[in-house]
Amino acid sequence: MAKSTIQYVCSSCGAKAPQMLGRCPVCGEWGTYEEEVLQRSDLTAKRSYSERGLSAAGGHPKRLQDVQASHEIRIDMHNGELNRVLGGGLVPGSLVLLGGEPGIGKSTLALQVLMQQGERKTFYASGEESAQQLKLRAERLAGNAENLYISAETSLERILEQVKELEPEIVVIDSIQTIGTDAIDATIGSLSQVRECAARILEFAKTRDIPFFIIGHINKEGSLAGPKVLEHIVDTVLQFEGDQHNMYRILRAQKNRFGSTSELGIYEMRQDGLREVTNPSELLLSTSREGLSGIAIAAAVEGVRPFLIEVQALVSSAAYGTPQRSSTGFDGRRLNMLLAVLEKRVGFKLLQKDVFLNIAGGLRVQDPAIDLAVIASVLSSNMDIPLDATTCLCGEVGLAGEIRPVNRIEQRIAEAEKLGFKRILIPDGQKIDSKRFKIEVVAVKRVTDAFRLLIKS
Repeated sequence: MAKSTIQYVCSSCGAKAPQMLGRCPVCGEWGTYEEEVLQRSDLTAKRSYSERGLSAAGGHPKRLQDVQASHEIRIDMHNGELNRVLGGGLVPGSLVLLGGEPGIGKSTLALQVLMQQGERKTFYASGEESAQQLKLRAERLAGNAENLYISAETSLERILEQVKELEPEIVVIDSIQTIGTDAIDATIGSLSQVRECAARILEFAKTRDIPFFIIGHINKEGSLAGPKVLEHIVDTVLQFEGDQHNMYRILRAQKNRFGSTSELGIYEMRQDGLREVTNPSELLLSTSREGLSGIAIAAAVEGVRPFLIEVQALVSSAAYGTPQRSSTGFDGRRLNMLLAVLEKRVGFKLLQKDVFLNIAGGLRVQDPAIDLAVIASVLSSNMDIPLDATTCLCGEVGLAGEIRPVNRIEQRIAEAEKLGFKRILIPDGQKIDSKRFKIEVVAVKRVTDAFRLLIKS
């Protein structure tokens, strides 16, 4: 019998050790080492991925200037939000990893996209659901499943044989943690199984020019489960985010070899599947905010898409000894910094008050240009004075209380004008042609200047 070897691998960075360690000496994470069993026959007989794939097809080295570059013809996914996040469409032969929390809609999105392909032959291999369960979900989505082939299979070898037989144009594997290969004597879902399956899928995709989507689980910290090398193997890493109790879902690209990682796709979860949100501003703004304190409208940008969001704040006296600081959809550390700016530079004492902040719609926004709207909403709630419902804000707030310039300012102004706002506060020093816009554009230098304008109005 083949002799087995046991090693321990860090699930965060992939570092290996001969014994179990509590803390990884490479990445510093705690409790990430997992046992991995390897057979001697596998160690000596198997070739690495580079030997199997790249070296076999690479030939002799070439000078870079002698390589003939060709423009990749991307596959139109018939889904505008997914095309945007992918960088204009799906590249043939690419490997895309789709991750997200359980129940967020990963499988629904993958199946719905395949059913939108029309005459294009597609293949969906599921290791989590039976064929009958896939049929029920497809009927609920009410799409075109004429050229969609499904398979309830957990063996990677049989899945690849089915792909060879069908020759589909797009393949989805759901999920990578439920697929195993006979080449490794290890439990399905283990580090070695996930890593080897991903490497073999990548080799198959590149040699046959077939794009693959693989769905991955996430751990309790919110990052993709399995070895970190999984994210390095694939071409694109998509993260499906959102609150299960909210209707909106966000699709982000954490890694993209064929496009930008700053693009954003927004979907609305409905009974019949996911609907694309082409104009998120109209859905994210409530129509009943007139006369309510603690609400400010921010002009945000994700990727190249501008949209307006509603920032809500609630400031109240602390019921307990330690004041609470809570934020939903906004970085909590940045909220603490902005509250410190309010106290030091503006003079508002918030030490003995609870502050709650919420980005309406369940979105998580990382644009620093919403800083001005955050502190404006906190000020409005603290003083119980409603802000002008026809005014929106954009600007990054510095530690000195200054309002710093932001990018794509003209797109933000145009979006506010399109939605009927009469005035927008922007950082002073931004070079714009104000004559192009009908909306009133007001430039402010410091936080105190913005407060005077907001309270006066």
